[in-house]
Amino acid sequence: MGAGQSSQALDPSGTPPSTALHVLRVTPDSPASKTSIEPLFDFVVGFEDESLTSTIDVAVLERIVEGHEGRTLNLLVWNAKNRETRVVQIVPSRKWSLPSGPSSPDAQPSLLGLSMRMCEPEVALDTVWHVLDVLEGSPAESAGLVPYGDYITGWSGGVLSSENDFYDLVEAHIDKPLQVYVYSHDFDALREVVLVPNRHWGGEGLLGCVFGYGLLHRIPPQPADRIAGASTPPELHEPDDEFEEQELFVPADVHYPQPRLPMNLQRQEEDWHSTQVDTIQEEDLTQRCFFIPACVNRQSHTCILITQQSPKSQSFGYS
Repeated sequence: MGAGQSSQALDPSGTPPSTALHVLRVTPDSPASKTSIEPLFDFVVGFEDESLTSTIDVAVLERIVEGHEGRTLNLLVWNAKNRETRVVQIVPSRKWSLPSGPSSPDAQPSLLGLSMRMCEPEVALDTVWHVLDVLEGSPAESAGLVPYGDYITGWSGGVLSSENDFYDLVEAHIDKPLQVYVYSHDFDALREVVLVPNRHWGGEGLLGCVFGYGLLHRIPPQPADRIAGASTPPELHEPDDEFEEQELFVPADVHYPQPRLPMNLQRQEEDWHSTQVDTIQEEDLTQRCFFIPACVNRQSHTCILITQQSPKSQSFGYS
């Protein structure tokens, strides 16, 4: 099993641990980025040979990680979406973050590339702000927030622990960029969004957005048949066989047989064509010509265009 692979669930009961290290961010190109560790929803609850029910000790975990530098370490990770604990293999290393130039001898680059905090997993995801409405032309619309599907989970400067923390943060960033983390339930993906709160966008509020907070606005679980991290919801995928016989473009040289008409309709159609041919032969050719080829002498062929007007006000045009 490679460094980025995970084993099957270890705790099928789905009971969350009492305390754990909440993964807030995974640094790109770090050892953690090469694993299945997922920000926001993953919690480190222990390491190999440790009981799942024991309280994780940060100091002990730090020593274990340092002792496994350059070697595979099995982390026990609990996921809040499927409520299962799995084993994630990771190889702690400092090489990925070492600068190319000379550095301070006291510098201690991260071994895992994880930003974590100690918390209770059972209530860690309660502090989210559900986007309910986005006004047209507002800063929230400019940032790409999606009503009902998006949840603000935190910001780049730290953790938000109460409802008013986010509103205070917005007021502190008037006319300044505010980087927040937004989870999309529709696409099962976490992204960074930059908001610029202001009062001169032409509407009410600093963001022009309505939020929901509390028990009714927690992040709902994903459907059991949903592929984790899928970029397109399954309802957008349609069976291919429904469109196999529908052609958008038909080659010009393709001939499709004409449908056969009943005998009585065929006789009516033949009589109609015969009448039209006799009428055309009796008409003046000069009044049947609408377009003249460029090589034709205009003095010998005149086109007359008659508009749909009364006989007294007929207009004639010559080409």
